[in-house]
Amino acid sequence: MTKTARTDAPILDLMPFSRQDIYWKPSESSTSMLNWYHTADRERRDLIVSSVAESFRADEIPDDIQSEIYHLAGLIRGDYEDGMIETLSRRGKVAVDMQGFLRCLDAKRKGLYFADYEEKCRVFPYIHFLKTDAAEAEILTGCADRAEAAWQMHAWGAKEVMVTHNSEVLVCAGGAVYTCPMRPRSLEGRTGRGDTAFGVYLVERLHRGVQQALNFATAAVSLKLETAGPLKNTRGEILHFQREVMGM
Repeated sequence: MTKTARTDAPILDLMPFSRQDIYWKPSESSTSMLNWYHTADRERRDLIVSSVAESFRADEIPDDIQSEIYHLAGLIRGDYEDGMIETLSRRGKVAVDMQGFLRCLDAKRKGLYFADYEEKCRVFPYIHFLKTDAAEAEILTGCADRAEAAWQMHAWGAKEVMVTHNSEVLVCAGGAVYTCPMRPRSLEGRTGRGDTAFGVYLVERLHRGVQQALNFATAAVSLKLETAGPLKNTRGEILHFQREVMGM
């Protein structure tokens, strides 16, 4: 489900699946931003925002959709109306990328800044799958250690917590911490790292255990990092990369 300005609707034709599986809502404008990286490892960046779409509302989600996981892959605080997480938790497992709740728009500078999410302790128990990158995890918890931060978010109520970093992807779930090292051969496709890792992990968790899902997701995102744009590799190519490059 997505929202764009009407003039941007043709972009949906680029999606590699049927338009029947896309629930599109018109918005006065689309969300559009530029990533500006400052370091070679591409861990620190500025995001310049040119326009923002209207918020998603729970009543816009069709009643006939029955999903096992509802994934909120927002970009900016305000992408979702208040209460969206709680409402969806009554329909299925909720997955949340916390960038959509930590990034705040600086209207004057057309840029983004990060701020702690004050509702985290109240909302986290409604979240089954939660994802942050290392910097976002530190903002939420005050912990620079990724495993310690993941444990804290897990203690606040999130059932499975993923933290991404350029060196590894980490998951805290079921009283244990699982890790898998990243093995990209370049960082040309850095934008979308977290979205790819989390999205693939969610799909794999429908039928695989935590470590298996994490290993495959890390292989997928390592491969995706080598090329700008979305992941376009087949499952077979990802499995080959996992065996030959990652040694798994």
